[in-house]
Amino acid sequence: MSEFIVDAEVLVNARFGTSQLTETVSALKMLRVPSEPWYRAWRDAHRPALEAHFAEHPLQAAIVESAFGPRWTADFLTVPPLAPDLALEDELESMIALTDDQIRADLRVARSSLSAAVVEGSGLAAEAADLLRWIWTTTIAPDWARRYRVLQGDIVSRTSSLSERGWSGVLRGLGPDIRWLGNGRLQVNRADFPPTDIRGRDLMFIATHSRGSSVSWRLPDRFAVSYPVAGVFAGVQPLAEPLVRLLGRNRARILVEAAAPISTTALVATTSLPLATVADHLRVLSDAGLLHRRRSGRQVLYWQSSTGRAVATTEDSAPPKL
Repeated sequence: MSEFIVDAEVLVNARFGTSQLTETVSALKMLRVPSEPWYRAWRDAHRPALEAHFAEHPLQAAIVESAFGPRWTADFLTVPPLAPDLALEDELESMIALTDDQIRADLRVARSSLSAAVVEGSGLAAEAADLLRWIWTTTIAPDWARRYRVLQGDIVSRTSSLSERGWSGVLRGLGPDIRWLGNGRLQVNRADFPPTDIRGRDLMFIATHSRGSSVSWRLPDRFAVSYPVAGVFAGVQPLAEPLVRLLGRNRARILVEAAAPISTTALVATTSLPLATVADHLRVLSDAGLLHRRRSGRQVLYWQSSTGRAVATTEDSAPPKL
């Protein structure tokens, strides 16, 4: 496993935040390969457009093919932001400044051999930046307000519980590969790399919609751990009217949001409903057998039962069946 060696100063100054670049690269990863069921509708909606985009921009396709290796992502795609919540263009500045040779060097770490298009191509940084802008504009920006509420809801939940649970409790819920080992040791993944001493440096935890956690750095003094939020992509399709008539619009929205395990805090963020209202709807849906529930640390996660999934995915052409 890989570890960060930290001290009290690192943890005191550690921040939670969002990164539009991290969100965009995570989206690109999920578009490239099959993903979890709760991302499937979003992926199916945007995958054809990505294939068409790559057909029109073969150099961008070649860069992406080389950038994602079995255990490594090219460093120019994973540089953490200088501060939380920056705009994508601000985060792209460091990438755009890279030379073709620097881009190729990063790509060779992820893949030992590069395609002729990448080896002979020029303007690689600009091509990569244009692709990320397209991913952001096409697949993320239209739904960013809702996504951002999910991310912020997760961040607020974690930072507000820090004084009660301590870092070991907060980190326990970031992902299966992240945990506090004690004695200044933070496990960040299961890869077999030597420990990295980041004492005296800056550490950021980046909430994102992703398939898993990852580590990034901006040498010499900035490091980041990206972790998946306990929410789902809702709003990709409108709610089916038969489902709304059966449950009511708010309960229908909550049931659809719970396609994957999601916390009460995240549901408040995604639905913009008061906490008491969400809690009441969750109780009703759970009592009806449409949701499962399980405690995870100090949070309770909810997700669709098999009956709830059948109800939530009913087509408009037929009434929902229990």
